Amino acid sequence: MKLTLVVACALIDADNRVLIAQRPEGKQLAGLWEFPGGKLEPGERPEPALIRELHEELGIEVKEACLAPLTFASHAYETFHLLMPLYICRRWEGTVSSKEGQALAWVRANKLRDYPMPPADIPLIPPLIDLLM
Repeated sequence: MKLTLVVACALIDADNRVLIAQRPEGKQLAGLWEFPGGKLEPGERPEPALIRELHEELGIEVKEACLAPLTFASHAYETFHLLMPLYICRRWEGTVSSKEGQALAWVRANKLRDYPMPPADIPLIPPLIDLLM
């Protein structure tokens, strides 16, 4: 089974809310909510990949020193195994905006379960609740 490495970020605003994004129509798992991030390119380290993805998806600039690893998910999908570290970030430059047409929501950690998420994202919620509540 192929191992796919994806990085994700819990952007946390001044009110301790977490940003999630809804997967757009036409993508696998469309309509589900997830933490921003994406796949690593060949030879790319996780932190630069996440910085690139946050810029592409949300139009923000993040410095590597502002990314802190929190936890990770390991999930077997039907055709591949996903390994996904989750970083937290409280500092960035620019205004968060949807650059790929995805809906965005700032959500309290204890309300994240109210949003349908891909199976790999669900185990990431309890550590966020422990951190933020």
